[in-house]
Amino acid sequence: MEPDRILKVAIAQIEPVWLDRNRTIEKIVSIVESANEPDLIVFGEAILPGYPFWLSHTNGSSFNDSVQKQWYAHYCLNAVSIENGDLNSICDVAKQKSVAIYLGIVERPADRGGQSLYCSLVYINKNGEIKSVHRKLQPTYEERLCWAPGDGHGLRVHQQGNFTLGGLNCWENWMPLSRAALYAQGENVHVAVWPGSDHNTSDITRFIAKESRSYVISASGLLNRAHIPRNIPNYDSIVEKLPETLANGGSCIAAPDGSWLVSPVTGEEKLIIATLELPKIYEERQNFDPAGHYSRPDITQLSINSERQSIIEKK
Repeated sequence: MEPDRILKVAIAQIEPVWLDRNRTIEKIVSIVESANEPDLIVFGEAILPGYPFWLSHTNGSSFNDSVQKQWYAHYCLNAVSIENGDLNSICDVAKQKSVAIYLGIVERPADRGGQSLYCSLVYINKNGEIKSVHRKLQPTYEERLCWAPGDGHGLRVHQQGNFTLGGLNCWENWMPLSRAALYAQGENVHVAVWPGSDHNTSDITRFIAKESRSYVISASGLLNRAHIPRNIPNYDSIVEKLPETLANGGSCIAAPDGSWLVSPVTGEEKLIIATLELPKIYEERQNFDPAGHYSRPDITQLSINSERQSIIEKK
């Protein structure tokens, strides 16, 4: 098949050095350096520096609790400040290897004061340029105890050859209008990132593929209690309350007809490789195209506010 009709993709299903930004960055850079020339590498939700698993197991909603405050402070200090250059080494290796990257981060953005955290999905192109930072629109349940709600600024797609990429964080993928916002921009490869559990990815990955007639890449992380670093605050009090396995992976890829290209992979760190074929997308769009011939914009339309939200309006 002609080179412009294929896209070689990789899912990096890895375990972060939990809540350690610098060491996790080193691991991410090493994985990109060692990858066998894919066009795109996808990492799971909040993989840098890690998902806030403690909230569900340590009474995270306890108000004004000193231990919860210490964990939040540690999380903030290991979160990603893009403005300070925290992603520079990852951008550099993307340029060096000429590979695009979708990366889930916990962001501490300066444009919102620098003390609140956002679950963000960053797209870095083959030139090592950050082209979008999508802040999760609605943190899910206990996530609201440490992540702030995002905005529509990152609801955008990116061209990679003849493929049009878009992405959402975790349960955002259940939000019909968020999916539709990407479909309407021509998305035909949908990236869904997750903290890591096959119970999340096994059904919705194939559903979105069938709905959108697109390839769907679900990228998840891993975390085992035994691998939690001992330098986190109150190590003993958090570890004794956590299950042995906090995230088992479940990364997978569905084809545009909803069939498995790669069925869910669990329990192991792995670079999952697959090749996407452009004609398969057009074959499935023949009888259903959700933003094209099978839409009725004269009856229903979607309005998107794509402005980056801030409490300051500069004039």
